[in-house]
Amino acid sequence: MDKSGGVWRMVSAMGLSGTIGAFAVFSGQSPLTVVLFRCLIGAVALLGWLWYTGGWTKLDRSAGAWIAAGAAAIIGNWLCLFSAFSLCGISIATVIYHVQPFMLVLLAALAQRQAPDWRQAPFLLLAFVGVALTSGINVNAHQPALLQGVLLALAAGFLYALATLATRKLKAYPPAQIAGLQLVIGVIVLAPMATFEVGKFSAQAWGSLLVVGLVHTGLVYNLMYGAFQRLRAETIASLSFIYPAVALATDLLLFNAKLGPLQWLGMALILTSMLGNQRIGQTVRGSTADGQSVRPQA
Repeated sequence: MDKSGGVWRMVSAMGLSGTIGAFAVFSGQSPLTVVLFRCLIGAVALLGWLWYTGGWTKLDRSAGAWIAAGAAAIIGNWLCLFSAFSLCGISIATVIYHVQPFMLVLLAALAQRQAPDWRQAPFLLLAFVGVALTSGINVNAHQPALLQGVLLALAAGFLYALATLATRKLKAYPPAQIAGLQLVIGVIVLAPMATFEVGKFSAQAWGSLLVVGLVHTGLVYNLMYGAFQRLRAETIASLSFIYPAVALATDLLLFNAKLGPLQWLGMALILTSMLGNQRIGQTVRGSTADGQSVRPQA
């Protein structure tokens, strides 16, 4: 698998992902309904594209198991995160959820049976602080079912990290095939639990659900899984912080959210962490070119 092109894929995927909250709100539907249609429309888009391009690759038993594991992780991730939003608030849930890059780095290190590249740890920590500041948490605010929401957000982050690692076990398969099959599994699991009336959907609801399915799922997961197959776990973790930064910018532009000085500082910290991480990545690649040994890909 060609390792080039991973960064722009991840940046694009995270940038687009940051706008999904707005379209979920515009749809006016429950989280379960949005997730179900995301799976359904996304699966049709991805597998349709795969059929059109003739890119289907025959699965072996091991690949099927990893796809199923990834499907369970990513669908569970969506359900846990959306539920956490309603229990502890979007700001707290978002910050807790973004502990996931640390989980990803540690899980990747465990899979490799060696220590992670700790040179990138300060930049991950800096990015996490940036996310906390941009989210504008009010630690004194009363939140119903706060503990349950925090635990669900943590579970969502852990499941995202597992989905990332599962995808990295499938480098021989097209991203559209991996994501498409995982979404089919999501439809099968979620459909029996859904309660909605299609006839009552407005034009805005249909338009929003189509964008969520085609853009935020079909396009984004093709880009994101392609990035997962090409990048080191630490780089994926650092670039993941683009998501909350774009989400905040979307909130500012579309819903007239007001940013305070600390939130602007937080966005600056996120950018700084990304730039610092990329400098380390360039150093590692330079060392490889000079013939020095570096640890293998996760």
